[in-house]
Amino acid sequence: MEAIIFIGIQASGKSTFYKEHFFNSHLRISNDLLKTKHRAATLMEYCLATQMPLVLDNTHVSQAVRAQCITTFKQRQWRVLGYYFKTDLQRSLVWNRQRQGKAVIPEKGILGTYKRLELPTLAEGFDQLFYVDFVDNQLVAKVWRDEI
Repeated sequence: MEAIIFIGIQASGKSTFYKEHFFNSHLRISNDLLKTKHRAATLMEYCLATQMPLVLDNTHVSQAVRAQCITTFKQRQWRVLGYYFKTDLQRSLVWNRQRQGKAVIPEKGILGTYKRLELPTLAEGFDQLFYVDFVDNQLVAKVWRDEI
């Protein structure tokens, strides 16, 4: 089975990328959608038990947070892919201002997440790693290169 971990600050295109690339193949687990960590953990356990492919659509900005997820999946012999959403702080702030209602994140929240962001590495245990960039008005994934 396959687990995908999204990595990136808020308003970097993670949920949009999920809808465009994984909506028909992987269940989305998102704290924004589920509202509590308990619900997210319960849904993840269900996916593990039923071998349902999933995408963890949260920021996962620290290696420590990613390590917990990767360990859980590797213990069950799941394949783990990472998608790092290339950070363009100004673009994320603009995209955030275009959101409506509760979806708008306070700017200081985005800035705080940006300060904590640690680039992922294959050494963390990913089977494959990609980076997602915004090119010609679309989100494009490319195979990870260490020079990023």
